[in-house]
Amino acid sequence: MPEVCRAYGVSEQSVYRWKSKYGGMDVAELRRLKELEEENRRLKSIVAEQAIDIRLLKEINSKKW
Repeated sequence: MPEVCRAYGVSEQSVYRWKSKYGGMDVAELRRLKELEEENRRLKSIVAEQAIDIRLLKEINSKKW
């Protein structure tokens, strides 16, 4: 294991952590997990953009014209 970790530039601790997290999954489950993570990333980005828009609109609305 140490030689493989050195060859890929990964610590042994990372490999064991990945094994405990992904060890019991098959390829289809891993593919679905990656899809869900990507969708979650996109949704978080949308929410962040909306929060900025709301903050800007509140700031504009609070000014006296």
